[in-house]
Amino acid sequence: MFKNKVAVVTGAGGTLCSVIAVDLAKNGAKVVLADRNEEKIKEILAEIKALGGEALAFPCDITDSKSVEELGEFTKENFGPCDFLINGAGGNNIKAMPTITAFDERELDDAMPEGERGIFNIDMEAFEGVIKLNTMGTVLPTLCFAKQMIEKGGGAVINFASMNSYCPLTRNYAYALSKAGIKNLTQSMAAYFANANIRINAIAPGFMVNERSKAYLGTVEEGLTQRGKDVIKHTPMGRFGQAEDLLGCMRWLLDSENSGFVTGITVPVDGGFLTLGGV
Repeated sequence: MFKNKVAVVTGAGGTLCSVIAVDLAKNGAKVVLADRNEEKIKEILAEIKALGGEALAFPCDITDSKSVEELGEFTKENFGPCDFLINGAGGNNIKAMPTITAFDERELDDAMPEGERGIFNIDMEAFEGVIKLNTMGTVLPTLCFAKQMIEKGGGAVINFASMNSYCPLTRNYAYALSKAGIKNLTQSMAAYFANANIRINAIAPGFMVNERSKAYLGTVEEGLTQRGKDVIKHTPMGRFGQAEDLLGCMRWLLDSENSGFVTGITVPVDGGFLTLGGV
């Protein structure tokens, strides 16, 4: 499907984007795996090579412009200009989140019980870090690889939005702020680069299974936390998503034959989470 296309996947060491990277390689793409976790992308690299695919690994901090430029140069020197960019790097930080869902007067006096904090007590450096990771970590790679796509005559970008892009989930202030921004950024950059034949779209995953989600949501099979129960109750399909659930949407958005007139959209892959109003 993507034979000899050059794809760059940021966050390639993560649960979702590692599966995406492997799938791109299976479909003929030459894949550059970018992530801060060098050990993890080396594991994914080995997996791709074992399948007979072409890939290279490049440790990269996607919030640092110099590191991103080096990623761009590495990609071009080894595989040629980029065709596809998956902006999958991102995340949250528990230090940027309060533990409560509504204001408590005790937080004004820093008198919260041990282990609890309100919005006035969160770590603002962590808060800023979440916003920077999710926003600038999308902007910088897009600007870098858009230049290569222009040189090549076009390309496609997929950003990662979230359920938080549509409605902020409780306690996720920095994350929701940044992911709402990704949806808007996808639209505005899609309009800007349309005349350069670069299509920019986003995927908004629902609640997906990974090690982090198991810790605070549990699993349907082994038992759910209260928050996990609330999520499943709000998901008509009655389960969490798997990384493989994203692949069909990803392939469609990258394939110019099937989605060549599609740009600036954010596609929820959420098991129906957004269909329910919560009442």
